[in-house]
Amino acid sequence: MQNLGKYVLFLGALFKNRESFKTYAKLTIDECILVGLNSIVLVSIVSIFMGAVSTLQTAYNLVNPLIPDNVIGLVVRDLTILELAPTITGIIFAGKVGSSIAGNLGTMRITEQVDALEVMGINPISYLVLPKVVATLMMYPFLVILAGSLAIGGGYLAAEFGGVLSTADYLTGLRLEFNEFSVYFALIKSVVFAFLVSTISAYMGYYTKGGALEVGQSSTRAVTVSCIAILFSDFVLAQLLLV
Repeated sequence: MQNLGKYVLFLGALFKNRESFKTYAKLTIDECILVGLNSIVLVSIVSIFMGAVSTLQTAYNLVNPLIPDNVIGLVVRDLTILELAPTITGIIFAGKVGSSIAGNLGTMRITEQVDALEVMGINPISYLVLPKVVATLMMYPFLVILAGSLAIGGGYLAAEFGGVLSTADYLTGLRLEFNEFSVYFALIKSVVFAFLVSTISAYMGYYTKGGALEVGQSSTRAVTVSCIAILFSDFVLAQLLLV
């Protein structure tokens, strides 16, 4: 509870004694490159194989001859949009970006760069953390959209070259009984996950004490707590919005 209260106060400090909009704009653009563009390759590779494997495994488990093959496309589509694209990408994102945020802020803390900002009258939480949070909120939904598109494309490649079903059946399944709210639900989850990963990782890094060993421990805790928060919020959002 003490850490939870400290985390809430940390969030409140994000909006105190803010700098000029121009300062935040430049910092946010730099963070967008670090958070979003540098994650595209990893997210793309994981997403393509995630979709391909989902298609193959769904086809392998579809043993009832009365079920048409186009159901495979439907299952892959809904599984990708509702769960795989936002959640699996979120865990990967926490491992790559979350650990980087925690390590960066932890290094600044132990090298007294954060203290130097405080001496200059700058709110270090707002100056260092707010651009990271805004950049993550901006870029992560685009990564989720990219992940979902590539995962469905990976399923198409598995259907084309794996021989488990025809591409016509796969495309028919993609269009079968489509619910538009699934896309909105995935985007809602992406915003929540982005906020949790960025703020939790920044919190862990900002309050690092000690030396280089503790920076590594802060990065590990940031990834661990972020993944738990993602899974817990995933359950809560599903319960609130889908049930």
